[in-house]
Amino acid sequence: MIDTKQKTTLLLLSPAIIVLVMVILGPLIFSLYSSFTPFKLTRPDSINQFIGFRNYVRIFGDEDFWAAFVRTIVVLTIALNLEMLLGLGLALLVNRATMAQKTLRTIMMFPMMFSPILVGFQFRFMFNDNIGVVNNALQSLGITQEAIPWLVDKYLAIFSICVAEIWNSTSVFAILILAGLMSLPKDPLEAAEVDGCTKWQTFRHVTLPYLMPFLYIAMTIRSLDIARAYDIVQIMTGGGPAQRTELLWTMIARTGYVDAKMGMANAMSYVAILLSIFFTVFFFRKLNQARHQLGVGL
Repeated sequence: MIDTKQKTTLLLLSPAIIVLVMVILGPLIFSLYSSFTPFKLTRPDSINQFIGFRNYVRIFGDEDFWAAFVRTIVVLTIALNLEMLLGLGLALLVNRATMAQKTLRTIMMFPMMFSPILVGFQFRFMFNDNIGVVNNALQSLGITQEAIPWLVDKYLAIFSICVAEIWNSTSVFAILILAGLMSLPKDPLEAAEVDGCTKWQTFRHVTLPYLMPFLYIAMTIRSLDIARAYDIVQIMTGGGPAQRTELLWTMIARTGYVDAKMGMANAMSYVAILLSIFFTVFFFRKLNQARHQLGVGL
């Protein structure tokens, strides 16, 4: 039997539950169901035709999908590692500043305040063949005589996308690592200094292990962001040239809204979600290990 207190609790929670069901659970169930149908936006009645796992079977045999999957992994690996290294260096520099540290922290946060769409337009013009500041600077310095097709060559286009992602989100790592540095206890550092440790040994064996939980939290957040990257890629290259810079979610958007194959796009989405789940589980396990090494249980 449900007592009066439990009834009151359920009654008070019911608006939130209803909103969650309508806004989150409902669309999820519909998208999952549609992934088992040949649903097309141009044929609304196709939502009623159940085809089982046919969309998923086609995905696993689709070379374009796996090419986009590999490109997503490549961009994620490059961007995540460089953001971590740059963010770590930036946080260490700001932490050592003795003057205007608050101002430096504020300036450090500026890139993450920009919308990804705005960042995409910004770097699209910067890497433009003819009027881009990058080519103009390289030619003015005599490094190259001809304009470099940054957004046309498939390798250079991937590089340009990585640069935009790194510029936009390195501050996420820097902010979290700086928080770790500011909360670092002084006793271990003083003990290492008394024991005659060099600065590198102190950083390697004292500071870095303490920062690892903060690093893994940042990696978890950013891996999810990059795994579902869309805005910057769509603005800078549109997935081109010839779909050679398409990542998972730009391909899913093209399949769903340009080709109108919404059933196939939803099936691709659920396969892509597995990538996000993998990185989330991986980094949370690393986070747990780092916390246990510091003697902090979850």
